[in-house]
Amino acid sequence: MNRISKIYYLPRRIKQLFFAGIDLVFIPLSVWFALNLRYGDRGVKFNEVDYYVLAVFTVISIVIFATSGLYRAIVRYMGQQAMLTIIRAISLSALVLALTMLLARSSMPRSTPFLYWGIALMLIGGSRLAVRSLYHYMQRQESAKVVIYGAGDSGRQLHNALHHGGQFTPVAFIDDDPALQGRVINGIRVHAFADLSRLVKRWDVSDVLLALPTIGRARRAEIVNSLEPLAVCVKTIPSFERLVLGTARVDEILDIDIEDLLGRNIVSPSPGLLRHCIENKVVMVTGGGGSIGSELCRQIIRNQPCELILMDSSEYGLYQINRELTQLIKEMGVNITLVPLLGSVQNGAHLKSIFLNFGVQTIYHAAAYKHVPLVEFNISEGVRNNVFGTLAAARAAAAAKVETFVLISTDKAVRPTNVMGASKRMAELVLQAFANKYANTQFCMVRFGNVLGSSGSVVPLFREQIKSGGPVTVTHPDVVRYFMTIPEAAQLVLQASAMCEGGDVFVLDMGEPVKIIDLAKRMVRLMGHEVKDAAHPDGDMEIAYSGLRPGEKLNEELLVGNNVTGTGHPMIMRAQEEYLSEEVIDAYLKELAEACERHDCGKIQKILLAAVTGFDAKDGISDALWLRCIDNKRATDNIITGSFPKIG
Repeated sequence: MNRISKIYYLPRRIKQLFFAGIDLVFIPLSVWFALNLRYGDRGVKFNEVDYYVLAVFTVISIVIFATSGLYRAIVRYMGQQAMLTIIRAISLSALVLALTMLLARSSMPRSTPFLYWGIALMLIGGSRLAVRSLYHYMQRQESAKVVIYGAGDSGRQLHNALHHGGQFTPVAFIDDDPALQGRVINGIRVHAFADLSRLVKRWDVSDVLLALPTIGRARRAEIVNSLEPLAVCVKTIPSFERLVLGTARVDEILDIDIEDLLGRNIVSPSPGLLRHCIENKVVMVTGGGGSIGSELCRQIIRNQPCELILMDSSEYGLYQINRELTQLIKEMGVNITLVPLLGSVQNGAHLKSIFLNFGVQTIYHAAAYKHVPLVEFNISEGVRNNVFGTLAAARAAAAAKVETFVLISTDKAVRPTNVMGASKRMAELVLQAFANKYANTQFCMVRFGNVLGSSGSVVPLFREQIKSGGPVTVTHPDVVRYFMTIPEAAQLVLQASAMCEGGDVFVLDMGEPVKIIDLAKRMVRLMGHEVKDAAHPDGDMEIAYSGLRPGEKLNEELLVGNNVTGTGHPMIMRAQEEYLSEEVIDAYLKELAEACERHDCGKIQKILLAAVTGFDAKDGISDALWLRCIDNKRATDNIITGSFPKIG
């Protein structure tokens, strides 16, 4: 425990007694100094009455100080109000001295109370200021030195908040505005960006705090890029939207938003498209407790349905999102009925009863198993949930004449190399067949890539590994992925549903693909570390390659074919893709259901290879139960023929 912590954690009563003891000394000492000023070289002479006056006056003054709140004030936070309290208390104390002298017929000069007032103010008030200064000096010595990037209102508020905290000590401001450069704000000088490297070395700066809540994401990405070579930890304050909504404070210090690294400004959503399938309607989200499902629910609430039905098989996930949305509805002051329902999407009868009895008009089907390696190890259950869960939900929606049914799909459905992707493409084929058969329900699907911060996402994993000291694990140096933020993906899904015409495959513009190794290196540097590699053997954070896992591929795609058209939204495209007839898809589904029932992974794989265009089961079968059955000679048909790309 450092010195600051030892002082900070002293019992409050001890600190109050400490200052009371100081005052017991300073009160009579102030009178003695006052008399010395008055008598000068003649010396101070007390008679017996004066000693009684001094004793009574000192006790009464301590009582005045206590009742005025001098000993309740937290010295390290002392400000203008605390100083006014000290002035009032000492003024009353001086008045008590004058009255005591008068009543006791003291021989002390009449000017003594006035001289006492000034001296006591210096000693008693000064002692508090000295302790506060000492505390802040020791705090500055032991806390991390930081630079605040942004000398505007947010930067100044952040500085004031950090000044009273113990974690960071601001040593400089950085601002791009030449008019601010060279100025001094709260005792801290504003510098140009060109000075930052020198400041980092001079002050041994550990963190750069971005106090830039209003600038665009592209500009933030430029700033983050320029900070990367410094190998300091880059942190930020919440966005302007969160500050305005009151969901965050300016003094909340957050890790750098990884979306800032992508440098892509989010296109503002169209309110008309967002509300089209939601406002004043009964909306249901399957998988409502998941990463995407829960964000869909938040966005849906903000567009004011009359009723929102949440469905999830996870009791905990459903409880969490239901509690959060209940609070959100309360804060918004809107009248929205929230219905949390436990259940599996594979239970078609249950789904049909829900759709009919609640009068569901719009369904966002987000319930799915999406983690590639886990589905590879649990093939039949992955297919049951992703394919037959979608089939059961679509049948129930058609029977209940639900207006709009939206499937949340994935880029891994395009020329898949894993069962998860193949099962999602199979689910798309089911909906495309339903769209041709049923006119009362519009079926569509929205396909996008990796979502930042979702469960199983690589970004939270990297952050956790860096904080724990590494190494940071990357599957392969050539892996490339598309990324999008959770709120952005959810908003685009809601807008795409408004453009549904039946059987549509909507593809979201994911921007430029990101090389995962580059992302890992940037996160390492922006969290204050140096990558350890052949070029930097003295670095402190190693990146280790674990190898591609079963079913993973180096590059993801968003389109099966090349036939794509635009829509009314610049980030949403409509893909024209081949699909199977109802008879063909029914035949595949019948065989697939029987194979899942027997847990025949070999047959499941063969059906998916036949039904899904471009499916390449390059890594064979990795299902854990299937492999154990082979070991126990209860299964014979296994094809583990795949090979992984070599690293290096």
